[in-house]
Amino acid sequence: MGTFRKLLKGVFCPPPLRTAVTAVLGFGLVLAVAVFKIETPAVRYVSYLASAYALVVTCAGLRYVKPAMGFLKSRVAAHPLTEKVRSTRLGGKYLTDSRFRAGVSLYLGLFINLLYIVMKLVTGIVYRSTWFIALSVYYILLAVMRFLLARRLNARDKAAELRRYRLCGIMLLFMNQALTGIVVFMVRQNRGFAYPGLLIYAMAAYSFYAVTVSVINIVKTRRHDSPVLSAARAINLVAALVSILSLTTAMLSRFGGGDGAAFNRTMTGAVGGGVCTIVIGMAVYMIWRAGKSLKRIEKEL
Repeated sequence: MGTFRKLLKGVFCPPPLRTAVTAVLGFGLVLAVAVFKIETPAVRYVSYLASAYALVVTCAGLRYVKPAMGFLKSRVAAHPLTEKVRSTRLGGKYLTDSRFRAGVSLYLGLFINLLYIVMKLVTGIVYRSTWFIALSVYYILLAVMRFLLARRLNARDKAAELRRYRLCGIMLLFMNQALTGIVVFMVRQNRGFAYPGLLIYAMAAYSFYAVTVSVINIVKTRRHDSPVLSAARAINLVAALVSILSLTTAMLSRFGGGDGAAFNRTMTGAVGGGVCTIVIGMAVYMIWRAGKSLKRIEKEL
């Protein structure tokens, strides 16, 4: 039994260097097949299996992130430039006040997402894409929610934060109906998003970056015990998941075969259904958690 466990660990939980090499080769192979439009079935199936294995190994390799980040933070903290930043008023506050740092991150994320919204809206208008415009409206509503949360960040009123947290959950629940409608129309009409030129690769990089950062921030936010920050991080994750959905349909439109309509519908429905289910789960949890916490606060008064 011990030998079998060691074998599984060696296959699915390799050391850091092997993890990095496997991820690069696996994802690189499937990207090469897509870019060069290799139609050989054996090569395509091998690339799919390699990318799936690379994804599993990459997820298992996330356990190396924390020690690596700890080492990096210790080196950065000891750097002379960090001491100079710490000696300034804003720099010192940013480095020592975790709530202030979270607020800066919230506004910075809001600014980046506004740029993303503008890009989506302009692309939709220029290329007359109803899907891009519809998705831009969805992102605008998410940006409005972020703005409402940012204004409540320094309220220091737990009950008020919880009410805003619950409101965001309710809004996500209703907005998810619109997202579900978009997914249903995409599946029925076998249509989706299409990025012109090399923009699809930039959007792919942004989507994976957004998901990674959102997950990391959700874990880090638990330290602050702030409903407002938790809601903001949840909204960031929703935006990242929706970007993954639009990227999926764009990849299918760009690299899918001409006779793969059924496959495209299946993949769009699966990814879209998964995203909508996750959003519903998050919204229901936010409403439930806020209600439970508010009842506890009322009993303590």
